[in-house]
Amino acid sequence: GWFAGRNLAISQVTTKYLLWVDDDFIFTSNTKVEKLMDILEKTTLDLVGGAVREKTGFVTTFRHQISVERGGEEGDCLHTRMGHYHALHGFPSCVVTDGVVNFFLARTDKVQRVGFDPRLTRVAHSEFFIDGLGILHVGSCDDVTVDHASKIKLPWSKADENEKTYKEFRYPKSSEANIQLKHGLFYSKNRFKCMVKN
Repeated sequence: GWFAGRNLAISQVTTKYLLWVDDDFIFTSNTKVEKLMDILEKTTLDLVGGAVREKTGFVTTFRHQISVERGGEEGDCLHTRMGHYHALHGFPSCVVTDGVVNFFLARTDKVQRVGFDPRLTRVAHSEFFIDGLGILHVGSCDDVTVDHASKIKLPWSKADENEKTYKEFRYPKSSEANIQLKHGLFYSKNRFKCMVKN
């Protein structure tokens, strides 16, 4: 699975921090990685995300809170909702949260400790942060942005002849088997009997 590849990649990192980005992100003058590093140096956070800007102008941080409601012998309930807990003192535009978009700077040792479940593939970004509950202290800054070489087609743009082939490999559909595996792992690994998204 792709996440086994992520584990291999992070196992090779020898620096104090690692920067996680998608292959189709574009750095601009607003991609202030030095601000993210300053936050990690001056706070107890282990991972701090930025924001991703689409070519339409839409910007997302994918900030979400994750909590576990303790249940009985049958298992616990996972709750996720968009949002954050509080502002990060001393860093305007930054907050404390549990999960962020796929653009972040993190302490290498903490990311290696959490790791990525090798049985999962594309449908598992949030699972990294779920596995990091109690291990990762996470923040997010909406003024540190990276542009996305987006798959969004604007009405006036022309279609590239190789685009269809690229999309089949870059954005494969999640099979029912992959979704069932993900849900099975939620129960067997985390003992989640239910999941609630707000």
